[in-house]
Amino acid sequence: MEEITTEWKPQKPWLLIVPVMFAAFMFALDQTIANIALPHMAGSFSVSSQESIWVLTSYLIASCLTIPMLDWLSKLLGRKLVFMSCVILFTISSFFCGISTSIEMMVISRFMQGLGGGILIPVAQSIIMESFKGRELNTATAIFGGVVIMAPIIGPVLGGWITENYSWNWIFFINVPIGIIVTILSVKFFEEPPYASRQKNVHTDYWGILFLILFAIAFEIMIDKGNDQDWFGSPFICRLTFVWVTSLILLIISQIKQKDSLIKFDVLKNYNFSVGTIVITVMTAIMLSSMAMLPQFMQNMMGYSAFTSGLSMMPRGIGSLCGLALVTRLVAIFDPRLVACTGVLILSLASWLLGFVNLQISPVSVVIPNVLYGFGMALGMMPIVTLSCLTVPPEKMSNACGLQNFIKNIGGAVGTSLVATLISRFSQVHQNMLTHSLTETNPVYYERLQAYISAFAKTVDFETAKSMAQHLIYAQLNQQAHLWAFIDSFRIYALAGVLVLICILVMQKKTWK
Repeated sequence: MEEITTEWKPQKPWLLIVPVMFAAFMFALDQTIANIALPHMAGSFSVSSQESIWVLTSYLIASCLTIPMLDWLSKLLGRKLVFMSCVILFTISSFFCGISTSIEMMVISRFMQGLGGGILIPVAQSIIMESFKGRELNTATAIFGGVVIMAPIIGPVLGGWITENYSWNWIFFINVPIGIIVTILSVKFFEEPPYASRQKNVHTDYWGILFLILFAIAFEIMIDKGNDQDWFGSPFICRLTFVWVTSLILLIISQIKQKDSLIKFDVLKNYNFSVGTIVITVMTAIMLSSMAMLPQFMQNMMGYSAFTSGLSMMPRGIGSLCGLALVTRLVAIFDPRLVACTGVLILSLASWLLGFVNLQISPVSVVIPNVLYGFGMALGMMPIVTLSCLTVPPEKMSNACGLQNFIKNIGGAVGTSLVATLISRFSQVHQNMLTHSLTETNPVYYERLQAYISAFAKTVDFETAKSMAQHLIYAQLNQQAHLWAFIDSFRIYALAGVLVLICILVMQKKTWK
C-alpha cells in the first residue's frame, strides 16, 4: 500500500466531535438502559431472570466483533462511511428490539444493535486523541468521559421512568430519532484523516475474521449459559470453552504471523497502553456489574418499582459530574497516576459500602455509595484513558482504541455475567449454612416456630399451621441467603478494584499539561 501521511488536523475539531459524541452516548446509554427493564422483559417473554441477562451480554459481546475491525474497515471503506453505516444499523436494530415478541428475537436484535454500536466509542476516542493537543485535549477528554461514564448512569433512571410510565419497548424506540439526527450531523461535520480514509489494495484477513467470530459467539454462550449448565460440570460448556480458547489462540497466532492482520497486537508492546487497558477493563467490569446488581437487589429483594430503583442510581451522575469537573485540574497539579489511584480507591470503597446492605434500607441509603461510584469512575478512568493512549502513534490510534475497547467490552460482559453466577452460588452456600440452624434443638428457631404455629392455629388445624410456619421460616431463610449473596458479591468487586492499584502505580508517568 502507498505511504499515508500521519500528520492531520481537522478543520473544525469541535464540530467534528458533535456527531461522534452523540453516537457514543447512544451506545453507552444502551449498555445499561435495559437493566431496569429486565424483570419486565422476562415476564413479557416468559423466561427466567437469568435467561434475561442475555439481553445485556449479547449486546456487549456483539460489539466486540466490530470493535477490532475498526482499523481495517476504515481503510477498506473509509472511517466516515463505516461510522454512518454503523449508526444506521444501530438505529434499525433498536427499532426491532422495541417490537420484539420473544427472547430469541430480542437477543438477535440486541446482537445486531451491538454490531452497529461497537465502533462508536473507539471512533470517538481515536478522534479525540488525534484531533487535540495540550489543554484542549484535557477539555475534549473530559467531554468524552462525560459520555462514557454519564450515559450508563443515566440509563437505569431513564429506563425505569420509561418502563413505569409507558412500556419497556420505548427504551429502544428513543434511539430512532437520535440515530437519524446523528446521521444528518455526520454528513455535514464528519472528517477523516488520510490514514483512516479509503485505501487501495487493502488486505482482508478472512481467517482473522473467522476466528474472531467463533471466539466471540462461543464465549458469549458460555458465560450466559454457564451458570444454568453447572459450568464445567456440563459437557456442553466444556466444548464451548474448547472452541473459544482454541479460536482465541488461533486468532492471536494468525494476527502475529500476518503482515496485514485484522488486529495488530504489536500495540500491546506499548507498556502504558497494556497496563492501562487492564485497569480500564477491571473498572468497567465493576461499574457495569454493580449497575446490573443493584437494581436487581432493590426490585427483587426490596420490592421497589423499576423507576424507584432506577432513580436510586441517579446520584452516580452527580458524583461523575463532580469528578469530571475536578479531574482536569487535579492532573495538572498532581501525578496522574495518584489521581487515578484515588479514583479507583473511591470506586472500591463505594462497592464495599454496598456490602453492608440489609432488607431495612431505604433508597436514600444507597445515595452515598452511588455518589462515590460516579466520582471514583470519573477520577480514575480519565487519567488512565489518556495515559494509555498518549504514547500511541496517530496512525495506530484506530487499531489501539479498537483493541482497548474490545478487551474492555469482554471484561464488561464477564463482569455482568458473573453477577448471576455469584448471586446464585453464594445463595446456595448461605442457604446450606443457615439450614443447619433449623433444628428444634436451636432455641431461637424453636421459639420462632412455636410463635408462628400459634398465630396460624387460630384459623387452621395444628398440622396445617405447623406446615405453614415451616414454609414461612424457610422463605425467610432463602431471603437472608440471597441477601448475603448480594453482600458477598459487592465485596468481591470491591477487592477487585483494590488489586488493580498496583497496575496503576507501575505505569510510566506522562504529563499532558
